[in-house]
Amino acid sequence: MNKTELVEAIVAKTGASKAGVGEFLATLEDVVTTNVKKGEKVVITGFLTFERVDRKARTARNPQTGEAIAVKASKAVKVKVGTAFKNAVKG
Repeated sequence: MNKTELVEAIVAKTGASKAGVGEFLATLEDVVTTNVKKGEKVVITGFLTFERVDRKARTARNPQTGEAIAVKASKAVKVKVGTAFKNAVKG
């Protein structure tokens, strides 16, 4: 299911306008992205948790040559699935 199909499914289930649902999803994306970028954790209880993780600088190896390579520190996103969502999928 892509974003367009998701909007249509929500519209069918709620009767809300397509434009309103699209705007809501865009706003949700913006709020989650902005807060995670700041380093804040965003939790939708039972569904998903979004957080930024800081990766330390480290040494890796080139698999072809075995040469050591310095990898810079970086930031990444961590997404965890909530218990209610996991249980629903498991059946």
